[in-house]
Amino acid sequence: MRVSMTLSLPRQPSSVTRARQVLTTLLSLTDAAEDSRNHLAVLITEACANAVLHGDVDSVVDITIVIDDGVCLLEVGNRGSTPTDAALDAALPAPLTVGGRGLPLIAALADSAAFVAGPPDRVLLRITKHLMEVRTPPSR
Repeated sequence: MRVSMTLSLPRQPSSVTRARQVLTTLLSLTDAAEDSRNHLAVLITEACANAVLHGDVDSVVDITIVIDDGVCLLEVGNRGSTPTDAALDAALPAPLTVGGRGLPLIAALADSAAFVAGPPDRVLLRITKHLMEVRTPPSR
């Protein structure tokens, strides 16, 4: 099954919730396991929150969701610039009471995540996650 959707949401905090709700709805059409769904909810939340927080003031948050053949692709973009220290690794910052946990969480939960080159005034984060399928117990 292939499911895809593209959204352009305003750069405001409520768009993070809307993006997560759309992704959750699309995932409900699949056989993805609950762990995969939960990881993807965190991934889209963190990616969209970063776009809202760091995007240019009059930018929109562009989101593409593609679920195809057991893989979910998320692309979250906005107008702005890629952070110079945008290391996508799983090392959490210290202390944990300050910001900066979004990219490490994305790195820890995604199968791959990278800022993709594009026009100079655009930021695009591409995330892929392989979906674990719900296992049905063997029939007796």
